[in-house]
Amino acid sequence: MMRLSSTGFALFGAALIAISFGLARFAFGLFVPPIREELGLTSSVIGIIGALPLISFLLATAVAPLITDYLGARYTAMLSGSFGVVGLALISQATGPLMLGSGVFACGVCTGLMMPALTAAMQAIVKRSLHGRVSAVMNAGTSIGVIVAVPTVLFLVGAWRLAYLSFAVLAGLGVIAAWLFLPSVSRIVPSNAADPPPLSELPWSRLIRLTLFAFLMGFVSAAYWIFAPDLVVSLGGLPASATAWLWLAVGVAGLGGAVVADLADRNNPPITQALMLMMLSASLALLAASPDQPLLTAFSALVFGLAYMSLTGLYLMTGIRLLPGRLSMGPVLPFMAVSLGQATGSPVVGGLVDGFGYADAFAMFAALGIMVAVLSPFYPGAIVQADEEEGEEESGLQAAYDHQLQNEEGEPLEDPLEEEAEKPAATS
Repeated sequence: MMRLSSTGFALFGAALIAISFGLARFAFGLFVPPIREELGLTSSVIGIIGALPLISFLLATAVAPLITDYLGARYTAMLSGSFGVVGLALISQATGPLMLGSGVFACGVCTGLMMPALTAAMQAIVKRSLHGRVSAVMNAGTSIGVIVAVPTVLFLVGAWRLAYLSFAVLAGLGVIAAWLFLPSVSRIVPSNAADPPPLSELPWSRLIRLTLFAFLMGFVSAAYWIFAPDLVVSLGGLPASATAWLWLAVGVAGLGGAVVADLADRNNPPITQALMLMMLSASLALLAASPDQPLLTAFSALVFGLAYMSLTGLYLMTGIRLLPGRLSMGPVLPFMAVSLGQATGSPVVGGLVDGFGYADAFAMFAALGIMVAVLSPFYPGAIVQADEEEGEEESGLQAAYDHQLQNEEGEPLEDPLEEEAEKPAATS
């Protein structure tokens, strides 16, 4: 194994996330217009196919901790990349909905396995004092992958098969890189961390509220991720290449999501969630109202990208804080809820598009988003009931990771470097 520095690992992880999340999962909506036209698919069929990678993501995520424990970080990442290669290759050669659906299903498995593998590797080779920063950089890989997909649409207009074949080649290079740079064995929990609290002592009310909000946000966002490019082409009459600028705006604005999520955790999570949900809903309404205006559609994409990435970052930190001592579940729970919401929303919006048209379907989803935003005071903002006289609670992604590990009294470890002396070196 070639040893990476913390910065090198963060950049390497972001590259793998760009492939597995950005290209294998979220780039699909970018190519819906030419795929639907060439294969003769209806909006309902596209909605069902769009839900498949989200379902496979949920299934893969549910078993990812077991697979990572058994195979280790390196081989889990290689398995993830292999599913990506197969899925992207199948999409590039698809002749009908069955082959296309099989490809996107495999891509969902790729997405579900990659982050747990990288998290396991991070626990083994990166100092815990840097886990928050490294995670933030890796999470930004989703936006980077979406941005990388843009040139393929600009320079390969209509050549979606060649684009997906090039994505498969990149995924293959990612498999080779995982073999070279990731450790085969990862230690997830340091020896001086206390056992996690029993299930009966978990804050179930807050966990349920977090899960419901994440599910509903995913449900609403499915309309944009799957159908926004097709909307501007079908309803707005814009050329297929215009969708590239739409996704470029989503990716660029999404890079700011980590900053907003961190600020939310430091200030008022319920208010921030309400604001971001209103912005997300506004992006849907603006796109449906002005699909033939390139500048307005690009602005709606900027708003959507910032709102979506901010919300997922906020849910990530809340999930980590609510499940101390459960490193394999805290970051995963909110993302599973978001994906379940997207998997449910995708066929629903597809059916609404067939029944009422794009404008009405997007307006309905925007209205639902506003209703969810109104309920934001119920979001679990008071994550820890601490004695305010003892000092202000640390916030941000790094503080959320610090809270995961506890001392023998069940309190978070005070020194984020305390376990480094006891942590064994990663083996290859």
